[in-house]
Amino acid sequence: MKSIPTRFILVLTTIIAFSSCTKLIIGMNGIKEVDEATITKFGDKYKIPSEDSYELDTSYYSFLFSLDTAKYKSQIKNHYQPLQALYYNNGDLESFQVNCYAGGFPNLHWERDSIMTSFPPGAQAPPDSILSLSMHLNYLQPLSYTKEFSSSKYDYVVVVYWSRFMGRQSERFIEIIQENQKLSGDLKVKMVYVNTDNFFASNLTN
Repeated sequence: MKSIPTRFILVLTTIIAFSSCTKLIIGMNGIKEVDEATITKFGDKYKIPSEDSYELDTSYYSFLFSLDTAKYKSQIKNHYQPLQALYYNNGDLESFQVNCYAGGFPNLHWERDSIMTSFPPGAQAPPDSILSLSMHLNYLQPLSYTKEFSSSKYDYVVVVYWSRFMGRQSERFIEIIQENQKLSGDLKVKMVYVNTDNFFASNLTN
Protein backbone atom coordinates (compact mmCIF):
# COMPACT_ATOMS: atom_id res chain seq x y z
CA MET A 1 0.00 0.00 0.00
CA LYS A 2 1.21 3.54 -0.64
CA SER A 3 -0.02 6.84 0.70
CA ILE A 4 1.21 10.13 -0.75
CA PRO A 5 -1.52 12.68 -0.14
CA THR A 6 0.73 15.72 -0.66
CA ARG A 7 1.56 14.81 -4.24
CA PHE A 8 -2.03 13.88 -4.96
CA ILE A 9 -3.34 17.20 -3.67
CA LEU A 10 -0.79 19.07 -5.79
CA VAL A 11 -1.78 17.14 -8.91
CA LEU A 12 -5.51 17.49 -8.25
CA THR A 13 -5.12 21.20 -7.52
CA THR A 14 -3.31 21.58 -10.85
CA ILE A 15 -6.16 19.81 -12.66
CA ILE A 16 -8.72 21.98 -10.90
CA ALA A 17 -6.89 25.21 -11.67
CA PHE A 18 -6.49 24.21 -15.32
CA SER A 19 -10.10 23.23 -15.79
CA SER A 20 -11.88 25.77 -13.55
CA CYS A 21 -13.20 22.93 -11.37
CA THR A 22 -14.35 23.49 -7.82
CA LYS A 23 -11.63 22.92 -5.22
CA LEU A 24 -12.34 19.71 -3.31
CA ILE A 25 -9.72 19.67 -0.58
CA ILE A 26 -12.31 19.88 2.23
CA GLY A 27 -13.34 16.42 3.38
CA MET A 28 -10.59 14.63 1.44
CA ASN A 29 -8.41 11.83 2.78
CA GLY A 30 -4.96 10.93 1.46
CA ILE A 31 -4.98 8.94 -1.75
CA LYS A 32 -3.81 5.34 -1.58
CA GLU A 33 -4.51 1.97 -3.11
CA VAL A 34 -7.34 0.05 -1.49
CA ASP A 35 -8.35 -3.59 -1.38
CA GLU A 36 -11.82 -5.06 -1.71
CA ALA A 37 -12.28 -5.16 2.05
CA THR A 38 -11.71 -1.39 2.23
CA ILE A 39 -14.11 -0.72 -0.63
CA THR A 40 -16.67 -2.88 1.17
CA LYS A 41 -16.13 -1.06 4.46
CA PHE A 42 -16.68 2.38 2.98
CA GLY A 43 -19.42 1.12 0.67
CA ASP A 44 -21.34 -0.08 3.72
CA LYS A 45 -20.73 3.26 5.45
CA TYR A 46 -22.10 5.15 2.44
CA LYS A 47 -25.08 2.77 2.13
CA ILE A 48 -24.07 1.36 -1.24
CA PRO A 49 -25.77 -1.96 -2.10
CA SER A 50 -22.98 -4.54 -2.39
CA GLU A 51 -24.52 -6.17 -5.46
CA ASP A 52 -24.23 -2.85 -7.32
CA SER A 53 -20.57 -2.20 -6.46
CA TYR A 54 -17.79 -1.97 -9.03
CA GLU A 55 -14.28 -0.64 -9.37
CA LEU A 56 -13.04 1.58 -12.20
CA ASP A 57 -10.41 -0.16 -14.29
CA THR A 58 -7.13 1.75 -14.38
CA SER A 59 -7.05 1.38 -18.18
CA TYR A 60 -9.86 3.92 -18.36
CA TYR A 61 -7.14 6.57 -18.18
CA SER A 62 -5.60 5.31 -21.42
CA PHE A 63 -8.98 5.41 -23.13
CA LEU A 64 -9.67 9.01 -22.13
CA PHE A 65 -6.28 10.27 -23.24
CA SER A 66 -6.34 8.31 -26.48
CA LEU A 67 -8.97 10.81 -27.63
CA ASP A 68 -8.05 14.00 -29.43
CA THR A 69 -7.09 16.17 -26.44
CA ALA A 70 -7.59 19.37 -28.44
CA LYS A 71 -11.00 18.45 -29.81
CA TYR A 72 -12.32 16.81 -26.64
CA LYS A 73 -10.48 18.82 -23.97
CA SER A 74 -13.53 19.70 -21.88
CA GLN A 75 -15.13 16.26 -22.27
CA ILE A 76 -11.96 14.49 -21.11
CA LYS A 77 -11.71 16.87 -18.15
CA ASN A 78 -15.31 16.15 -17.13
CA HIS A 79 -14.94 12.37 -17.35
CA TYR A 80 -11.72 12.49 -15.32
CA GLN A 81 -13.28 14.00 -12.18
CA PRO A 82 -13.60 12.09 -8.87
CA LEU A 83 -17.34 12.62 -8.31
CA GLN A 84 -19.72 11.95 -11.18
CA ALA A 85 -23.21 10.63 -11.84
CA LEU A 86 -23.93 9.68 -15.43
CA TYR A 87 -27.58 9.03 -16.34
CA TYR A 88 -27.84 6.79 -19.41
CA ASN A 89 -31.08 6.39 -21.32
CA ASN A 90 -31.10 3.85 -24.17
CA GLY A 91 -27.32 3.73 -23.89
CA ASP A 92 -26.82 7.47 -24.38
CA LEU A 93 -25.75 10.00 -21.77
CA GLU A 94 -28.79 12.15 -20.97
CA SER A 95 -27.88 13.85 -17.68
CA PHE A 96 -24.36 14.40 -16.35
CA GLN A 97 -23.49 15.53 -12.82
CA VAL A 98 -19.83 16.42 -12.21
CA ASN A 99 -18.10 18.05 -9.25
CA CYS A 100 -16.65 20.75 -11.55
CA TYR A 101 -20.08 22.26 -12.03
CA ALA A 102 -21.56 21.87 -8.55
CA GLY A 103 -19.96 24.86 -6.89
CA GLY A 104 -20.07 25.47 -3.16
CA PHE A 105 -17.64 25.51 -0.26
CA PRO A 106 -16.88 23.69 1.96
CA ASN A 107 -19.50 21.25 0.66
CA LEU A 108 -20.48 20.91 -2.98
CA HIS A 109 -23.94 22.22 -3.90
CA TRP A 110 -25.29 19.41 -6.06
CA GLU A 111 -28.85 20.62 -5.56
CA ARG A 112 -28.43 24.24 -6.61
CA ASP A 113 -30.90 25.66 -9.13
CA SER A 114 -33.28 22.89 -7.95
CA ILE A 115 -31.84 20.44 -10.49
CA MET A 116 -32.36 17.49 -8.15
CA THR A 117 -36.12 17.99 -7.88
CA SER A 118 -36.76 15.81 -10.94
CA PHE A 119 -35.53 12.49 -12.31
CA PRO A 120 -33.26 12.50 -14.15
CA PRO A 121 -31.73 15.65 -12.66
CA GLY A 122 -31.80 18.92 -14.58
CA ALA A 123 -28.96 20.31 -16.65
CA GLN A 124 -25.58 20.60 -14.96
CA ALA A 125 -22.54 19.37 -16.92
CA PRO A 126 -23.20 19.17 -20.66
CA PRO A 127 -23.84 15.57 -21.81
CA ASP A 128 -21.53 14.31 -24.53
CA SER A 129 -21.18 11.29 -26.78
CA ILE A 130 -17.58 10.18 -26.16
CA LEU A 131 -18.63 7.39 -23.80
CA SER A 132 -21.70 5.28 -24.49
CA LEU A 133 -23.06 3.02 -21.78
CA SER A 134 -21.86 -0.15 -23.50
CA MET A 135 -18.34 1.27 -23.74
CA HIS A 136 -18.45 2.56 -20.18
CA LEU A 137 -19.42 -0.83 -18.78
CA ASN A 138 -16.27 -2.31 -20.31
CA TYR A 139 -14.20 -0.29 -17.83
CA LEU A 140 -16.16 -1.32 -14.74
CA GLN A 141 -14.68 -4.24 -12.83
CA PRO A 142 -17.11 -6.25 -10.68
CA LEU A 143 -16.19 -7.13 -7.11
CA SER A 144 -16.55 -10.64 -5.71
CA TYR A 145 -20.15 -9.95 -4.60
CA THR A 146 -21.33 -7.89 -7.59
CA LYS A 147 -24.38 -9.21 -9.42
CA GLU A 148 -24.47 -9.02 -13.21
CA PHE A 149 -27.29 -7.14 -14.87
CA SER A 150 -28.65 -6.53 -18.35
CA SER A 151 -28.86 -2.84 -19.18
CA SER A 152 -31.61 -3.54 -21.71
CA LYS A 153 -34.01 -4.30 -18.86
CA TYR A 154 -33.81 -0.76 -17.50
CA ASP A 155 -35.04 2.64 -18.60
CA TYR A 156 -32.04 4.31 -16.99
CA VAL A 157 -28.64 3.12 -15.85
CA VAL A 158 -26.94 5.58 -13.49
CA VAL A 159 -23.17 5.25 -13.05
CA VAL A 160 -21.97 6.90 -9.84
CA TYR A 161 -18.27 7.55 -9.15
CA TRP A 162 -17.13 7.66 -5.52
CA SER A 163 -14.00 7.07 -3.48
CA ARG A 164 -12.63 6.71 0.03
CA PHE A 165 -10.26 9.63 -0.51
CA MET A 166 -13.13 12.06 -1.17
CA GLY A 167 -14.42 11.39 2.35
CA ARG A 168 -17.67 13.08 3.29
CA GLN A 169 -17.99 14.59 -0.19
CA SER A 170 -18.55 11.05 -1.50
CA GLU A 171 -20.99 10.29 1.29
CA ARG A 172 -23.05 13.44 0.70
CA PHE A 173 -23.03 12.92 -3.06
CA ILE A 174 -24.28 9.34 -2.84
CA GLU A 175 -27.03 10.34 -0.43
CA ILE A 176 -28.24 13.10 -2.77
CA ILE A 177 -28.17 10.82 -5.82
CA GLN A 178 -30.11 8.14 -3.94
CA GLU A 179 -32.71 10.67 -2.84
CA ASN A 180 -33.07 11.79 -6.45
CA GLN A 181 -33.64 8.18 -7.54
CA LYS A 182 -36.77 8.11 -5.37
CA LEU A 183 -38.32 10.56 -7.84
CA SER A 184 -38.06 8.09 -10.73
CA GLY A 185 -41.61 6.81 -10.25
CA ASP A 186 -42.44 3.83 -12.46
CA LEU A 187 -39.18 4.03 -14.39
CA LYS A 188 -36.86 1.06 -14.10
CA VAL A 189 -33.57 2.41 -12.81
CA LYS A 190 -30.31 0.54 -12.23
CA MET A 191 -27.79 2.25 -9.97
CA VAL A 192 -24.13 1.31 -10.47
CA TYR A 193 -21.59 2.51 -7.88
CA VAL A 194 -17.99 2.69 -9.03
CA ASN A 195 -15.07 3.09 -6.64
CA THR A 196 -12.18 5.10 -8.13
CA ASP A 197 -9.49 4.96 -5.43
CA ASN A 198 -7.18 2.61 -7.29
CA PHE A 199 -7.76 4.42 -10.57
CA PHE A 200 -6.51 7.70 -9.11
CA ALA A 201 -3.77 6.02 -7.05
CA SER A 202 -2.43 4.38 -10.20
CA ASN A 203 -2.74 7.29 -12.63
CA LEU A 204 -1.98 10.33 -10.45
CA THR A 205 0.87 8.98 -8.36
CA ASN A 206 3.03 7.11 -10.87
